[in-house]
Amino acid sequence: MKPATADTLPQTAPFQVQPGTEDETFHTGQVLTISGSHFVHDIYTSLIPALLPVIIEKLSLTLTMAGGLTAVLQLPGVINPFIGYLADRISLRYFVILAPAITATLVSSLGFASSYVSLLVIFLLTGISVAIFHAPAPAMIGRIAGNKVGKGMSYFMAGGEMARTLGPLLAVWAISLWTLDGIYRLVVLGWGASIILYWRLRSVPARSNRSVSFSAAIPVMRRLFLPIIALTILRGFMLECLVTYLPVYMNQQGASLWIAGASLAILELAGVIGVLISGTTSDKLGRKPVLLVTTIAAAMMMFLFVNIEGWIIVPVLLGLGFTALASGPIMLAMVQEQMTDHRALGNGIYMMISFALRPIAILGVGMLGDRFGLNTAFTWSAAIFLLAIPAILALPERRLDPAQVNATG
Repeated sequence: MKPATADTLPQTAPFQVQPGTEDETFHTGQVLTISGSHFVHDIYTSLIPALLPVIIEKLSLTLTMAGGLTAVLQLPGVINPFIGYLADRISLRYFVILAPAITATLVSSLGFASSYVSLLVIFLLTGISVAIFHAPAPAMIGRIAGNKVGKGMSYFMAGGEMARTLGPLLAVWAISLWTLDGIYRLVVLGWGASIILYWRLRSVPARSNRSVSFSAAIPVMRRLFLPIIALTILRGFMLECLVTYLPVYMNQQGASLWIAGASLAILELAGVIGVLISGTTSDKLGRKPVLLVTTIAAAMMMFLFVNIEGWIIVPVLLGLGFTALASGPIMLAMVQEQMTDHRALGNGIYMMISFALRPIAILGVGMLGDRFGLNTAFTWSAAIFLLAIPAILALPERRLDPAQVNATG
């Protein structure tokens, strides 16, 4: 009788990788479990934009005070590299397992906040919980996705995109049914996700099996993250046009508030399909070719979008969401492939880069919109997006061995 292996174990059995080995199997059950927990976890942070108007009214907050809450929520993003570094040295598996329950408890308690200070504390703790989940979780996906890391990242990113699509709807439903004071009932979803995570993932590795010097990885990080910084800045203008300013643009073009909001939902829904397909496709065709195709296609779609009107906007929005949001899982997959000995650290750095550079794009689009109009800002963002092509070409296509990088400089 053959001994049980990772291939023959049932999906409910704990997943294990022996130290010093690389498992090439795509463990569908575990990948879907983490991706599903990503959906549950992020649906709570997706509730916040829809809850803010009610919170502002309840506590008589100014818009500046409300903006301060969002800033505090994002502030812990700067510690992502530190969390990732810890996750590569000591297993943070149980932080990933508990994060959905913690985030759910904090967000669901917003109705109990009686002062601005208490809100600040809740938002800060929520931001820490978000960082603790998002730094190690993709690294866990990278280890259990075998030789289909892009497919694993597609599933993971799809969970987050779906949460951003459905979260505001859940918030409106919960407030309509229970009011802000009664949304604590939503906590059961987060705790249920954590229980399932514990049952399914208690043996999934959350840190590297190999002990590799951090200094040896620095040349790899330089070759990987310098192009990523340029790419993040250049693609950020177009992404913020769509994610942050699309409803405003639609409203300025004469659309009702309902249609303006629906346009963002259409975009996000197409984005879910895009991230599901792009990572898997990049496993077969290569990361850079797929990035190049989606970048060029997204820019062309944006040029088309600002020059049309009527019902044809809907299919163009679908194409725009499909292509513009498709790069997420590809970038995550590249980070995981290049930083195999420091997966969580690499993901933490990537997240910090995204966090730090996003305000530049938001302010840049806002300034362009104020000076020249959003139509011009959207057009220029597409042109800027095309400037990212050299950065894409500079990205490493395959895994770089630290020794070889050091030898070549």
